[in-house]
Amino acid sequence: MDLTQIQDPGFLKNMSVDELERLSEDIRKFLIEELSATGGHIAPNLGVVELTIALHKVFSSPQDKFLWDVGHQSYVHKILTGRAKDFATLRQYKGLCGFPKRCESEHDVWETGHSSTSLSAAMGMAIARDLKKTHEYIVPIIGDGALTGGMALEALNHIGHEKTDMIVILNDNEMSIAPNVGALHSVLGRLRTAGKYNWVKDELEYLLKKIPAVGGKIAATAERVKDSLKYMFVSGMFFEELGFTYLGPVDGHDYESLLENLHYAKKTKGPVLVHVLTKKGKGYKPAESDVIGTWHGTGPYKIESGDFVKSGDAAPAWSKVVSETVRKMAKTDSRIVAVTPAMPVGSKLENFAKEFPDRMFDVGIAEQHATTMAAGLATQGMKPFLAIYSTFLQRAYDQVVHDVCRQNLNVFFGIDRAGLVGADGETHQGVFDIAFLRHLPNLVIMMPKDENEGQHMVYTALTYDDGPIALRYPRGNGLGVPMDQELKAIPVGTWETLREGTDAAILTFGTTIPMALEAAEQLEQQGISVQVVNARFIKPMDEKYLHNLLGREIPVLTLEEACLAGGFGSGVLEFAHEKGYQGAQIELMGIPDRFIEHGSVNKLLEEIGMTTKDVAERIQAMVPTKEKRA
Repeated sequence: MDLTQIQDPGFLKNMSVDELERLSEDIRKFLIEELSATGGHIAPNLGVVELTIALHKVFSSPQDKFLWDVGHQSYVHKILTGRAKDFATLRQYKGLCGFPKRCESEHDVWETGHSSTSLSAAMGMAIARDLKKTHEYIVPIIGDGALTGGMALEALNHIGHEKTDMIVILNDNEMSIAPNVGALHSVLGRLRTAGKYNWVKDELEYLLKKIPAVGGKIAATAERVKDSLKYMFVSGMFFEELGFTYLGPVDGHDYESLLENLHYAKKTKGPVLVHVLTKKGKGYKPAESDVIGTWHGTGPYKIESGDFVKSGDAAPAWSKVVSETVRKMAKTDSRIVAVTPAMPVGSKLENFAKEFPDRMFDVGIAEQHATTMAAGLATQGMKPFLAIYSTFLQRAYDQVVHDVCRQNLNVFFGIDRAGLVGADGETHQGVFDIAFLRHLPNLVIMMPKDENEGQHMVYTALTYDDGPIALRYPRGNGLGVPMDQELKAIPVGTWETLREGTDAAILTFGTTIPMALEAAEQLEQQGISVQVVNARFIKPMDEKYLHNLLGREIPVLTLEEACLAGGFGSGVLEFAHEKGYQGAQIELMGIPDRFIEHGSVNKLLEEIGMTTKDVAERIQAMVPTKEKRA
């Protein structure tokens, strides 16, 4: 079948099971071929091919609402809703988004990039439906990994309490990005092996009808027998106790079973949970056999071998530099403990876990818990390293404020993927952390110019005893600089001059330092001397350095790959105002006040006017001409 000719999912209504199976094969082949060129979330989507087709056959989108939790498993949904023709642009600048996007299609009713939000949003839509007295089905699809998120459990509790009509699809593939952890995962494991629950329940009800009901006492006894037999035959009644009708477990790759249970769910009043078992990566051997999450989301790859297409960059990944330095220090400091919310692979903590299994804690998709647990560790004299992506740290903001900073606890935040991340787009750009952390008392925030300085900052953080400290580092690889063998602490709150200059100064840090140095080099050719400063401590700032710089009365440009509102540049302006430098000429460059969509980082920087050329032009406009200076 030519998938690019699909306009909407209505064609599925009259297809036989055999035809659906052939369509599944076509979609898997299409995904494997297309994603080998663009990269993307291959394994999650291969796992939900039959489930997605069955949902679109049984329900009628967009009248019925599908909410894809996390959203990276929505590629099949996009194909069935007329977007296969755009897959060559997937996750590329101005191309098809890798997550549901409301402006992209009427079939995308909820935008997701973070997990565990679909059930709460679905409850809101269900309440609106009931108030408006309409009759559409609300169908959130949530993974077993996302179900460990506290927000999802809060929503389950409320949905069950209200007895709201809703069909929750639990896509259980035993993994999120990495293998799932936790007691709830064990509950689902027991359900997987318990056999078909509905058959057991229906048989019990049939048997109970044989008991002669001769009065309320006997009827009550019968109900107690029913309950006790349920617990005897079925291991794990978690969802039933929350108020859901539980259907499953259902083979997520068997159309007859899927269709039967989805039709049954449509007829059932109140909240229903359909427990669907799927195989992540199904249909492509390298992805199917992956047990650690390598194939969850990838760059381009070779279809035949499954080998990833390498960029040829020999420099180590930033995540690796940080995690390996933590591991080395843990050899001689038994207080060091690593914590991550379901990102052991992305944060490159596999070696730490192997060497120190009793000091490595993957808490699942539970950023709030991870943060407060780290705070608890710190109260007992431990040195917790919390490895967390910038975009996911947003989910633990109250815990950072209330539990860590307020108590001034020695938690080391490794803020991974800080700055623009590119293809994952708006939901994953790590550009807000400075603004939501900088104003918090007691917290130190730093970002290195290269991986050598990065390893020294890890040492600084783990030997720092005066409160919480955060190290920001970007996605991707370092610069390939030589690495010192001996680690040393960098004095907190100190900056360094990378290039001397007399006509203007650029204050910057991290990923924008090369841009500033290149601009200064170009300007030197035009007779403009620019000082470039590595403002590696975003908080506290180097006040002595700032006094000396502003006292020279030369133009100052701050440059940051982070949002301008409340960012580092704002801090420099606040300092100038507070210390009486009202006449100082200070301008800011950074991320504007809007969400940045997906695309390569270089393309995105061009779009927002933050390139070497833009920096040079801004300095030119700030510096008086030679005639004016004379």
